[in-house]
Amino acid sequence: MKYERKGTDKMMPHQKKYTVIKDPEYEYLRIDPIPSKEEVERFYLEEFYTSKYKQFNDSSLEVQKEEKEFFDSRWQSVCDQCSEYFGKLDGLSVFDIGCGFAQALLYFRDRGMNVSGLEPSSEGVAYANSQGINVFHAGIEELNCAGSERFDIVTIFDVLEHLRAPADTLTGIKENLLKPGGLLVIDVPNEFNDFQVAANAEYNLNEWWVCPPNHINYFSVNSMKHLLEKCGYSVKFCESSFPIEIFMLMGDVYVGNSELGKACHQKRVTFEYLMKKHGKSKKLSKFYQALSDLDLGRQFVVYATPNKGAD
Repeated sequence: MKYERKGTDKMMPHQKKYTVIKDPEYEYLRIDPIPSKEEVERFYLEEFYTSKYKQFNDSSLEVQKEEKEFFDSRWQSVCDQCSEYFGKLDGLSVFDIGCGFAQALLYFRDRGMNVSGLEPSSEGVAYANSQGINVFHAGIEELNCAGSERFDIVTIFDVLEHLRAPADTLTGIKENLLKPGGLLVIDVPNEFNDFQVAANAEYNLNEWWVCPPNHINYFSVNSMKHLLEKCGYSVKFCESSFPIEIFMLMGDVYVGNSELGKACHQKRVTFEYLMKKHGKSKKLSKFYQALSDLDLGRQFVVYATPNKGAD
């Protein structure tokens, strides 16, 4: 499978002509050629948290505080699955890679877990430390920053799509951070899903989700499972999020229309709130599990454990 696309007048400053290919070893889709390390570091360290690119950065403190109920629901789902696996949450150790402004860690701490993490941006580190959370100021690849300490849970939310070598990071987590019986929790966008592709074809939207050097990798549920298995993990559970692109297939073309995008997002939030309010949380989770089986949903979360003897 091969996709070709030239840059347009909507390009980001560093964007240039590129091709999206299937990685020959791990089979997820990625940019070719892979942007240089210097280009990625410049974007990630200097631009990712600026207001200029806030539309690409759901990790910004402002966005997470504004959407606290939505994000807390996201963290709650992670807690529920971790509780299913471990039988409890209290006292478990959590390490969040690329923790941003530590909103997930703050939530996990409130649930009785011992939390820490790493973050490349000085702003994120300063905020986390001001909240009493130990966060290392380190690059994503510096997975030895915690020394010999190992953790029950390692989370990596909205990070793998940004990395030049995601397989190396997954292997490094296993070697440097995760306990042998620990749980790795990955959350990434679900790109080139059928709802996206159909909307793109219908409205000629120029594959709006492809945006290097911000996003280098484009995962599906199946390609992520394959990647994890190649890196020595066993997948335990997978769940998608609401398939928000379905609104575009109903005529609400929100790409390039931020107000319509907010309205569609709010409908999604209301849908989830009402399902939970009326005691349908388990049915909602099963619905999202079914979507992951179909490679549908805006995001997906995968829970995996290292194979025995794989370190």
